[in-house]
Amino acid sequence: QVQLVESGGGLVQAGGSLRLSCVASGRTFSSYSTGWFRQAPGKEREFVAAITWLGTLKSYSDSVKGRFTVSRDNAKNTVYLQMNSLKAEDTAVYYCAATFKSSTSVRRSRVDYDYWGRGTQVTVSS
Repeated sequence: QVQLVESGGGLVQAGGSLRLSCVASGRTFSSYSTGWFRQAPGKEREFVAAITWLGTLKSYSDSVKGRFTVSRDNAKNTVYLQMNSLKAEDTAVYYCAATFKSSTSVRRSRVDYDYWGRGTQVTVSS
């Protein structure tokens, strides 16, 4: 079992920045890849970014590429999502997720993830 807790969300003006954190506990001695997803009201949960266990591979959705950066510090059991140049359309609840299916490949589909956090709200005012 892995428990994931997100933090760092909040209200920010368009053009601003936020850094989300996802802290893992439990089965952290096993390597896993981590993804960030988001869900806006009335919409399906969508992929945002993913990173492998060693951080050697990363993937981003087209909508955030060039603005968001995913990173991790395995010594702290923490994965980060740095979000810059935020837009109103980035408003959503952001979730982190972990998968043990592969620690060396990035997964973009939510069905590939075994564990999920409860999410943190990001609101961008225009």
